[in-house]
Amino acid sequence: DVFEQPQHVGHKKIEFHISTDIPAVLQINSEKEEKNGKTPYFKYLSAATEEINNTGFGRIFPAPSSNDKMETEEEDEEIPSEFISRKDLEKNRLSREEMEKFSVFKNYEPGDPNCRIYVKNLAKQVQEKDLKFIFGRYVDFQSEVERNMFDIRLMKEGRMKGQAFIGLPNEKAAAKALKEANGYVLFEKPMVVQFARSARPKQDANEGKRKK
Repeated sequence: DVFEQPQHVGHKKIEFHISTDIPAVLQINSEKEEKNGKTPYFKYLSAATEEINNTGFGRIFPAPSSNDKMETEEEDEEIPSEFISRKDLEKNRLSREEMEKFSVFKNYEPGDPNCRIYVKNLAKQVQEKDLKFIFGRYVDFQSEVERNMFDIRLMKEGRMKGQAFIGLPNEKAAAKALKEANGYVLFEKPMVVQFARSARPKQDANEGKRKK
């Protein structure tokens, strides 16, 4: 019968009514404990409550965690002062809404991830040292391998003028550079940062011909 006729159980509301007043019994017991040199139980409770209130427990909108700030500060500490800081990079970067107002970001596609990035819409005044100042933060210059892989090719003439190709140590560094530097305003012009088109397929095709 129990299985054949199940009863529908609706949602039940559970409410807690906790009063901050100390019951008379506890007060009497606490007076006795104090006389015997013991710390009353309710004092432990009040101390814990006070600690919770001080730390903001139970707020609807808790204060943002300081862990993120500490991480960014630690990261900036590791980056030499000769390169741009994360704070300055974020401050001078366009938001997504602002990017939509520029025709250079129309139909923007980051491209296929690889360790080389392509930068366009560069101002005439831009020099290699300016790009090194920005993208050098993604390179560990203490590592000879990473230092050798870091490469900047700034185009100053012809149709490629205002564009640059930057080689970074690995795909992860390139992806981070793209995410953080795309839309950065350099000499009053926002940079458009994408992954460079890889020339690997052509190389593979040539290798295939050689083997034949």
